[in-house]
Amino acid sequence: MAPSAPVRILLLAQDLLGESLALQLTRQQSDWEVSLRPDALNGHPQIVIWSIDKLPSLSALQREVLLLQERWHPAPLLLLLPVNVEASRDQLLILSAEGLLQNGDCAQLQEAIDTLLQGGRTVRLQTVAPPSEPPSLGLAQSLLLSGLQQISNDLQVIEALLNPPPQSWLLCMLLEGRCRELRSARALLLWLWGPLQVGLEDAVSLRVPMQPSPSAGESTAITLRQRNALAVWNSIRERLDGSVQTGLSNATGRLLAIEGLHPDRRRELLLALLQQLDRVLARMRQEDPAPARWSSLQPELRRQALTAMAGSYVQIPRDGALQPVASTLLASADLEGVDDEMPDPASMLLPLLADQPVLVNGQLLPADDPRALLQLETLVSNWLVRTAELIGAELLEACGEWPELRRYLLGDRLLATRELDRLRNQLNNQLRWSEWIERPIQLYESHRTLFQLRGGRIEPLQLTEPRDQELNSLGWWQRQVALLLETRDALAPQLQALVRRLGDLAVVLLTQVLGRAIGLVGRGIAQGMGRSLGRG
Repeated sequence: MAPSAPVRILLLAQDLLGESLALQLTRQQSDWEVSLRPDALNGHPQIVIWSIDKLPSLSALQREVLLLQERWHPAPLLLLLPVNVEASRDQLLILSAEGLLQNGDCAQLQEAIDTLLQGGRTVRLQTVAPPSEPPSLGLAQSLLLSGLQQISNDLQVIEALLNPPPQSWLLCMLLEGRCRELRSARALLLWLWGPLQVGLEDAVSLRVPMQPSPSAGESTAITLRQRNALAVWNSIRERLDGSVQTGLSNATGRLLAIEGLHPDRRRELLLALLQQLDRVLARMRQEDPAPARWSSLQPELRRQALTAMAGSYVQIPRDGALQPVASTLLASADLEGVDDEMPDPASMLLPLLADQPVLVNGQLLPADDPRALLQLETLVSNWLVRTAELIGAELLEACGEWPELRRYLLGDRLLATRELDRLRNQLNNQLRWSEWIERPIQLYESHRTLFQLRGGRIEPLQLTEPRDQELNSLGWWQRQVALLLETRDALAPQLQALVRRLGDLAVVLLTQVLGRAIGLVGRGIAQGMGRSLGRG
């Protein structure tokens, strides 16, 4: 049997580093032939590796990448980036190289080479996260945060004075009474301004988002075995599956119905939705990839996910008799609901089904591009969280009528009827506020909020896109909210000009009229005192 031809690799690196990498690669893979100079190649290279010692400007680096790709086409290009890179993840993803590896070891380098040789793509980055600007707060949130911060500071001071307790019993009683007053004031603030913050533990963080430390980084790991729509979907599903398995925390700034579920049930629901989405995509690839069928398949998808989460053979007592959980929930749950904040499904389905390009920041990119893949992952995660919310709300409703079901589906904190009813009321209030106030504002401002899975958390992402058609279909009350915003925008310049002119007038009166009058009075007093002193 004739030996297979060696894999020709061109490694562009400094002499000492290049020799060390070449020795490690050829030691592990005997059929790899690593050349450190182009003239040492025995033919055209099958892959080009460029180890960058110091990162130049991104524009100069992109030009060098394009020159290397043009010279050694069709060989894929793998960039080895240094540890400290003064560039964000999005800036590095603009580079058109097939592989990006930052601070990787020999095993990761070999895996990246194997992936590129098979026609795939790989990205492994550990970039410094840019400082995020704090979100804009409304009146209620700003009052709540400022009040809670002031109360927290006062409580810390008093608790420090009480540890150890003062010897004077009177002072000790006064300090303890002040602590009770501050705690009552905090409870009143939460009741008045933050009814959505008191339902579940850590459902909404009441702390102001802090700036990340300079050492905080953002890890990105993407591996595509092939550069087609199926490989892109498999990579997205693998990434989302890993995020769900490790557990997700709520960082959306609002209550989520799935937060009331038991952690195991919540994980099973999300994984079941991912599995059903995979089956629906496979079915649409075989039968009809048109997005028009998507809406008709959603109710059945939700029913299958609910059945997988609840268990086909699980029975729980109800009114003295065992009843199957899955069939009972399916009989009472309304899974035909529609979330109006879901984006157009075509933007998610067409790249995953028909391998169509993705529009990212005004550029049409192939679905296997890392930037396009991350955007598709955001759309899939938004669908995942919002669909789980629809099912979670129905599960909470069923648990209110079936008390024995709470121990199986809900967390320990919601076993009490009062806690469950309070959470359901808060979710209903949040839904009404969102439909009547927040949604008209978002439509008028052309904003859409997506939920993305990032760093083990569910985070909101606000997009700007035209939503005029949805704005025109609003009801009377929502139109009045949009009209109030339009009136405010129309009157704001006139009010600002009026306030500015009134301020200028006040300055003139204070400086020119009142100031001079006070100066004349003071001068007269000084002259009178001078005459008196002269006579004396």
